[in-house]
Amino acid sequence: MYVDKRLAGIQAVQTLSRLNRSYKTSGVNGVKKDTTYVLDFVNDPADVLAAFKTYHTTAELADVTDRNLILNLRAKLDAAGHYDDFEVDRVVAVKLKPNAKQGELAAAVEPVVDRLQKKYKSAQEALKIAKQAFEDAKATAKVTGQAMTESIAAEFNKAIQKAQDELDSLLLFQSDMGAFQRLYTFLSQIFNDENTDIEKRSIFYKQVLRLLEFGREREGIDLSKVVLTHHKLKPQGKQSLPLGEGDNPKLEPLTEAGSGSVQEKQKAWLSELIKVNDLFACDLTDQDKLVYVNNVIKGKLLESETLKQQATNNTKEQFANSPDLKTEILNAVMSALEAHTAMSTQALSSETVREGLKDVLLGPAKLYEALREQTVADATKV
Repeated sequence: MYVDKRLAGIQAVQTLSRLNRSYKTSGVNGVKKDTTYVLDFVNDPADVLAAFKTYHTTAELADVTDRNLILNLRAKLDAAGHYDDFEVDRVVAVKLKPNAKQGELAAAVEPVVDRLQKKYKSAQEALKIAKQAFEDAKATAKVTGQAMTESIAAEFNKAIQKAQDELDSLLLFQSDMGAFQRLYTFLSQIFNDENTDIEKRSIFYKQVLRLLEFGREREGIDLSKVVLTHHKLKPQGKQSLPLGEGDNPKLEPLTEAGSGSVQEKQKAWLSELIKVNDLFACDLTDQDKLVYVNNVIKGKLLESETLKQQATNNTKEQFANSPDLKTEILNAVMSALEAHTAMSTQALSSETVREGLKDVLLGPAKLYEALREQTVADATKV
């Protein structure tokens, strides 16, 4: 079996245990197949062993599940204000009605779904407008040569955050309905609370989730011109995973359902990621170039008290226009000349390369942010 994705917990056990399904065969050229092999490109052997030990021989719970979790989650969903009891009862009545038509169910649930979809699209549009307004303001400031004040930038960021919070709250509401469904399915096998409101909401959420479309968008990235030029596989060796040794971990009970948060994905332009390769024409590895910028040059710049002070007291745009930044980059290149002669020579003789270094340092290398963090760390030590 070839494994190229993350496996954990019961998923690891279920996936890898498929190898136990044997079938009598003579194999290729009459050779019998009586041994299984797993070639894993992703997972840590210790994590796989821990997953199997949890379910090996028997599985035990470390504690009991609180039956009030379902009530707490119901209260959270009700408080969001996206539906009322009448709408819940209307959907449930149609769903439990013998010989009910599909059109009746659609008429009952679609008003709620339509309301949520419109709120989501409105928040998306508000976020798009807020971000575009900020970019336009920055472009205008750059053309006029007037730096944007921190108060104005804060107002733009406030508008962006407000729209983002609205999007996040709707995504969490959708996630919480799914969590309610899973929690109810689990607890209903154990407890009978005879609480019809809980079951009604389970029916209602299932129908709403079935029709909701937001949160499923995929950002299109054109990779048609990306060409794989080289790759390297490094064998990590064979691992023995003895199930009979040590203690078997216990399964944790359900905790606070619906207590998650939306995680923002860290993004960077592909052009920024490959910019270092374009800066230097010397015959060096990709790692050499990245280390030179992210470790050597950035590390020397982090030692600059002048840049620390400027990063702490100015916006990123103001910091980028500082003549001291250009001077310090030149000084850092000169300091690194002996250890990195090939790249340093090009950087010393080319303003274009140094400008490119500045763009990378302010972008993917996050020099500005690191300087501010370094200032806080230095103050804490004092």
